[in-house]
Amino acid sequence: MLEFSGEERQAICDTFDRVLSDNANEEALRKLIETESGFDNSLWQKMAELGLTGLMVDPDYDGIGANIQEAEALMEVAGKYLYSGPFISSCVVAPVLLQASSNLSMVGPHLKNIASGNSIFAIAGCGQSGDWTEPPTVNAIQNADGWELSGSAHFITHALTASHCLVIANEGGERAVFLVDMHDYSVPAKYQSTDDKTLRLSNITFNGTQALRLEDVGEQQIAGALHLALIALAGEQVGGMRAMFEITIQYLNTRFQFGEPIGRFQALKHMAADLLVDVESASTVARIAAQAMASGSGDSVLLTYLAAFTCADNFRKVTADAIQLHGGIAYTMEHPAHLYWRRAQTGQWLYASSDKCRDLYLLEMEAKL
Repeated sequence: MLEFSGEERQAICDTFDRVLSDNANEEALRKLIETESGFDNSLWQKMAELGLTGLMVDPDYDGIGANIQEAEALMEVAGKYLYSGPFISSCVVAPVLLQASSNLSMVGPHLKNIASGNSIFAIAGCGQSGDWTEPPTVNAIQNADGWELSGSAHFITHALTASHCLVIANEGGERAVFLVDMHDYSVPAKYQSTDDKTLRLSNITFNGTQALRLEDVGEQQIAGALHLALIALAGEQVGGMRAMFEITIQYLNTRFQFGEPIGRFQALKHMAADLLVDVESASTVARIAAQAMASGSGDSVLLTYLAAFTCADNFRKVTADAIQLHGGIAYTMEHPAHLYWRRAQTGQWLYASSDKCRDLYLLEMEAKL
């Protein structure tokens, strides 16, 4: 992986911010959520032209070769706009798992296609619990023709737009990763009903589906990919809560009552100050977790779980309190606060619930005593 300076990282984020400001603002988002796929392929291609889809792809495969620090920073920008494209699955988790395989001749073309934006990867990592740390609900069996997958996977982001899917499946009592071409095989997939229209989640049923195994990708690599996904999600949640905080402060400074802005009222000042503490504490732990993971620190897993539950819980709290500070107007679907609040609810259990991450954090702490 390449080393990026703080200035270089900020430059990448500024570029991404300009792209999303022009193509993924609130007006564009509300139009997009009314479409069936909820996915803007033209925006994805713009991201590919900037090299963002190949962020964590090695330069040998036409990528940038960045690490999780850059991904976390970009996800803060994505969270600001509630961008819901398959960035975590296709640009963070998939490259890490593919590059961990010893069969580089097989995965190399896929990595190049991710970097160019020609391929989009979904990740089937869990069952109905939504928890990637639980045993897989998909089983893999080897026969004369190769590998076959059977079972159902749930809570998959953008499965119906993906060209490929990496499936975490049970093979001989251990977890392994398998590659499925969504175009070559008829894989029944459908959207799951959720309250968050900004993020498309699906379930897939595998019934003797042909797949290719990623050689030498097992428990350690899967756990590492989950940790990266949790950090990237934490970055998205930081971006979302910071945007909600700024919207709220603007409202407090422009809404007048009794002849002055309501932001001058002491009770509201205290609530706003609490929101700022929640935002900054979440931002700090997310960035520290990304830095620790990138440097290979011995505390990286501990900090990852800390960031995961802190950012998920703070995002929910910030959006709920922001709605209260806005009064009745924020309870309407026309106000952006509702969109952020719903995304915060989804983030409470995506990849692993905040409660589960808190339990895992405590187990890591206990192991260090």
